[in-house]
Amino acid sequence: MDLARGNPNDGSRMNGGTSSLAASAAGVNPLVAGWAQQAVLTSARWTATMTILGGVSLVVAMLALRFGAEDIAFQDMVRILSQALWEGKTGAEGSDVSRVILLQVRLPRVLLGFLVGACLAAVGVGLQALLRNPLADPYVLGISSGATFGAAVATLLGLGTAFYAISALPLCAMGGGLISMLVVYRIAASYGRLPVHTLLLAGVILNAIFSALVMFITSIMDPTRSFGMMQWLMGTLTAPTYQALAVLTAYLAIGGVVLFRQARPLNLLTFGEESAQSLGVDVEKVKKTIFFVSSLLTGAVVSFSGMIGFVGMVIPHAVRMVVGPDHRLLFPASALLGGSYLVAADTVGRTLLAPAEIPVGIITAIAGGPFFIYLLLHRRSRVWA
Repeated sequence: MDLARGNPNDGSRMNGGTSSLAASAAGVNPLVAGWAQQAVLTSARWTATMTILGGVSLVVAMLALRFGAEDIAFQDMVRILSQALWEGKTGAEGSDVSRVILLQVRLPRVLLGFLVGACLAAVGVGLQALLRNPLADPYVLGISSGATFGAAVATLLGLGTAFYAISALPLCAMGGGLISMLVVYRIAASYGRLPVHTLLLAGVILNAIFSALVMFITSIMDPTRSFGMMQWLMGTLTAPTYQALAVLTAYLAIGGVVLFRQARPLNLLTFGEESAQSLGVDVEKVKKTIFFVSSLLTGAVVSFSGMIGFVGMVIPHAVRMVVGPDHRLLFPASALLGGSYLVAADTVGRTLLAPAEIPVGIITAIAGGPFFIYLLLHRRSRVWA
């Protein structure tokens, strides 16, 4: 189906009925600057972009499986993966060390890294559109600090071991993220509305409170638990079981579909709330949907990977500069690039000082920090220009 076709009155095209709003939006919102000049999104352009990014993701994944503390020859990697695919066996049968490393360590880790990166990038797209601020990321609302607090409490109480074959640590982190989400929403919601500025302020306040509580809990832990907690806080990708990956994939897929369904309303929302509402968008419903789904997805990935920053801010902004601001393409493109970016960052962390590992959260912070400074300076120059 050609994405550029359809009823010109239903807002499905970014020209025609809605292009007349671009002039009034110019100079008001940096996210919609130059919107009217963007090429109309067609199915051919969408397919070409996704094909290129899909190819990049595949190449990055193969390189991540190939390199590490113990390099695996490409032909051996293809042989092992082919056998596992056709035979359906991912266990450690036999004494093949390369098979154990590839199927039990690297493949689950690469898959987890891709899922986490894709989720953080997609959530970043939604939050940046919701807050109309390219500096927003999944951590700005305090959800990650709430999840971290839940994990810290679980570690302090010794609940990190398995309970009925399910680790209690991710469950407690998820619970902390949910509590944080509910508190932020309760503080920000007023008279049936969800003011953006109040939402940001509530997130900043809750971040400060939970961060202080996490540092307090870490300070009173015994050294063994404290070390594990610090590793988790720095952001790390530990190879999960395939069962856990299947559950996480299904959960993130459902949330991703919900986010993608908000692409068209978000396209109209970038012109301003009043303009979007006049075109039939239920602005408050869109806000609540993006807020709740983003919070749940962020809590889920943080419970598996710990604190990994800047992915949700850097990737959406970089993709937006290349493919344009149409969220029908921006959501899936950012997800693919975000997953590839985190897998590449984790590969660098695994190989740079091998056999020692650098937590992936440190790699993303080092890479994303300068970009964040660039965005700040760029926005300040636009203000003073």
